[in-house]
Amino acid sequence: MAIHGWLAGREPGRIVASAIEHPSVLKPLEHFASLGWDVVLVPPDEDGLVCSETFIDALSGNTQLACLMAANNETGAIQPVAEVGKACRKLDIALLVDAVQMLGKTPLDVREWQADFVSFSAHKIGGPKGVGVLVIGRARQMQPLISGGGQERGRRSGTENVAGVAGFAAAIGKLDFAQAKGIRDDFETLLLERLEGAKVFSKGSNRLPNTSMFSLPDIDGETLLMQLDLAGFAVASGSACSSGLQSASHVLMAMGYSETVARNSVRVSFGPDNTHDDASALVEELTTICGRLRAMAGVDSHAGGRY
Repeated sequence: MAIHGWLAGREPGRIVASAIEHPSVLKPLEHFASLGWDVVLVPPDEDGLVCSETFIDALSGNTQLACLMAANNETGAIQPVAEVGKACRKLDIALLVDAVQMLGKTPLDVREWQADFVSFSAHKIGGPKGVGVLVIGRARQMQPLISGGGQERGRRSGTENVAGVAGFAAAIGKLDFAQAKGIRDDFETLLLERLEGAKVFSKGSNRLPNTSMFSLPDIDGETLLMQLDLAGFAVASGSACSSGLQSASHVLMAMGYSETVARNSVRVSFGPDNTHDDASALVEELTTICGRLRAMAGVDSHAGGRY
């Protein structure tokens, strides 16, 4: 809504975004690229962090929109939105921040970002699915995607989902993810100790407290996902929104990893109800599954893989 509403009717110019954006950003940008827009995707470093200086250097005098997510949905790496927002405000370039993953996980203040568009989603904090919030700067005018009765100040016509909005409001501040960091850290420590060759992505970056993405050498990600599901563990292969497509993680590939590693990645998100025992049990199950799969494949369980 923000991308199409802001760019509609404009002469093609430049759009700058990180290469690790969610498909809800990247797919609309592909559409505008097909219309002649110059879409520049700024890659992250090997820890999944986009360099603010590199991003700002990509902003030209003809840039109409910049897109930088607050925290990555796969690795949890927190991005330098405030620095980019300051530069965009100085250059009068509209900035879109996807803050869906960050909401409820760590304190945030949208005013510090100086963004023109900020998006949130209710289901990430225990609210109803299918309900979101788009914060729009007062100085930015958008073309409506849906015209009609003039609801939402003319930006999106149609009867409002009052029950969903109320549910979103009720969910704010109810879940506490503070203890998830200790559980996540214990999980990663055990994982690296028990499974030789295991790789935890973005471990060297400032991350959300509950997210862990890892890969195991010689272990297919989808197979591991199914085995864990049968054992009662709900995890995701790469991006949960697209894991059913069995595609390699575009985030890890942008970070410089091979397609094989990107395809074999698994993401674990710890919630307020998880415990340290859950983390230990998950590592135990991973150890058992990996031993079984490697034995079936004739691979030495103590042979580490390469990245």
